[in-house]
Amino acid sequence: MVINDDKVFKALADTSRRQLLDRLRKKNGQTLGELCEEHDMSRQAVTKHLVLLEGANLVVTAKRGREKLHYLNPVPIVDIYMRWIGKFERKRVQALHNLKQALKENDHD
Repeated sequence: MVINDDKVFKALADTSRRQLLDRLRKKNGQTLGELCEEHDMSRQAVTKHLVLLEGANLVVTAKRGREKLHYLNPVPIVDIYMRWIGKFERKRVQALHNLKQALKENDHD
């Protein structure tokens, strides 16, 4: 369990990898080409990040013909949440999250 958690934390530590996960969260099942769009990274760099995300089980793939589709797998994040936050602080964390969202909305007004 700890080894997998280490891989997940390492994968989530990088801004570019989090951006890739955010893109998959918004639209799951993207090809490498689609994930490369709007990124200031080479195709090779995106591939390298995806390999690390797959190694942490945060991204899973499926073949569709000649294409390889990438999907977000939220299970490792949920596992970490349950281990580190869920059992102890769910209500307080939710309140802080709601406050943060409300403040962001006020900043945009």
